[in-house]
Amino acid sequence: MSPDKFIIEKAKAAVSALYGAELPDASFQVQVTRKEFEGDYTLVVFPLLKVSHLSPEATGKAIGEWMKENTDEIESFNVVKGFLNLSFANAYWAGLFTSIASDAGFGQLPPTGKTIMVEFSSPNTNKPLHLGHIRNNLLGWSVSRLLEANGHKVLKVNLVNDRGIHICKSMLAWLKTGNGETPESSGKKGDHLVGDYYVAFNDMYRKEVDELVAGGMSREEAEKNAPVLKEAQQMLLRWENGDKEVVDLWKKMNSWVYDGFAKTYADLGISFDRTYYESQTYLLGKALVQKGLDMGIFEKEADNSVWCDLTADGLDRKLLLRGDGTSVYITQDLGTAEQRFGEYNLDEHIYVVGNEQNYHFQVLKLILKKLGFAWADNIYHLSYGMVELPEGKMKSREGTVVDADDLLEKMYNTARETSLELGKLEDMTEAEQDKLFRMLSLGALKYFIIKVDPKKTMLFDPKESIDFNGNTGPFIQYTHARIKSILRKAEDRGILPDSVPEDAGLSPKEIRLVKLIDMYPDKVAEAGAAHSPAIIANYAYDLAKEFNQYYHDTPVLREENPSLLQFRVTLLSVIARILVKAMDILGIGLPERM
Repeated sequence: MSPDKFIIEKAKAAVSALYGAELPDASFQVQVTRKEFEGDYTLVVFPLLKVSHLSPEATGKAIGEWMKENTDEIESFNVVKGFLNLSFANAYWAGLFTSIASDAGFGQLPPTGKTIMVEFSSPNTNKPLHLGHIRNNLLGWSVSRLLEANGHKVLKVNLVNDRGIHICKSMLAWLKTGNGETPESSGKKGDHLVGDYYVAFNDMYRKEVDELVAGGMSREEAEKNAPVLKEAQQMLLRWENGDKEVVDLWKKMNSWVYDGFAKTYADLGISFDRTYYESQTYLLGKALVQKGLDMGIFEKEADNSVWCDLTADGLDRKLLLRGDGTSVYITQDLGTAEQRFGEYNLDEHIYVVGNEQNYHFQVLKLILKKLGFAWADNIYHLSYGMVELPEGKMKSREGTVVDADDLLEKMYNTARETSLELGKLEDMTEAEQDKLFRMLSLGALKYFIIKVDPKKTMLFDPKESIDFNGNTGPFIQYTHARIKSILRKAEDRGILPDSVPEDAGLSPKEIRLVKLIDMYPDKVAEAGAAHSPAIIANYAYDLAKEFNQYYHDTPVLREENPSLLQFRVTLLSVIARILVKAMDILGIGLPERM
């Protein structure tokens, strides 16, 4: 039983014995004792005054005395105003640790029966994945794993934006300048090849705009009338009408992109339970528009466009159908939300999308509520800030984005150089070294991005992320490798992790480690409720840091007391296990040695 639950149970018994009152668990507030006061955990006394009819100090003292006299686990107490600070006996911590050490599933919360869908990635098929996509993918993956650790069934889905003017621009540029180039003939990944033609289109477009402006046309008009843009728009109309030539080219170039995406996803350790394609969903939602018109919550204008007036709700009027009957993004989102909640009976649908779409999701939820869908409140927009570099923002149209594949390669090379500089890899084969470098590079990248609260804009520095000191992934990976090295040496001496002897006396630093370990399930629950894997990342760092400080002061294998030696080996084994569990939620592997 965790310390807070133990205190609540004993405090309820004390209140019953002292004041003849039976209070619910909610009346008992327990928190970790602040560092400036003596004690392990603190019971807030103020909610209990209604039954004690005494001052806070007198109530705290009475409950503290009762608990000390009737509970072997409570060693001492003190009262500061309305706060009862309780100190546990050493034997309590040994017993608590023994129960944790014997529980292989510690930290995995029980099944809830809830089904949650997490949509993330959602790339366009006109360019490769970049650093911004990496943050999206890593957040989506780690939030999914976090919700699974909270006992939910999770569906990880991807909605690929495979149609529209963006891919037509790449297709048109390829037709005009590609000379039949393919990924095989060029040696390029398919998504990179198509992305090059997207940049080429924009080069052509800017050149034509400049020429029209030089001929006397206003820039605004020139940007609308550039011949190459009109050709791309015409190509989109041909696609929507099922033109075989256009559709075949669309299928071919998209297949190149999908092959490229698959390689990047595999390198990131990302997978999906289902992939949706906009080409298959963009017509969804039109029936809901008619439903809204029938309900009188949508309005049709003279040009046949359909709108939802949200001004009374403090928002704007929102277009749902254009005058020519074509839908807009929110129409599709209305339809896919209805489809998914109906198909999977979802308890929650999480969209991992950048904060520039905050307004979009606010409107989406409101319109769904007006349409009468009770599950609209179960839509959650996991809004995250943009990723910036020391040199500034990225611009995909200008080809100045940080490509995901290039970044992964750079991270690998940095991990390799850093590891080789530290040495100690001479006994590893090239294959083992390669596996280690990949693990370190991914650990550095993932941890550096995930440790930042999702809502914050972040500055990414590859060199800083790979540091083996400080709050980084490699620091935690190195800590795990160090622990495993100690455990191998202990095993060579015949000392294996086992139950903790009752006579093992724990030092204050060891008690601190047991407290941190015991917090893990609560951190999983806290992070799940907040949809923030950053909480888990920083917990793992705190545990790794606390271990390193402990190990610096405590020569584990030099201990001559057999009981204490047994405890310390078991303690290290549990710390390693918790680090593996926590980092696995983040999609980060921990090496056995390095």
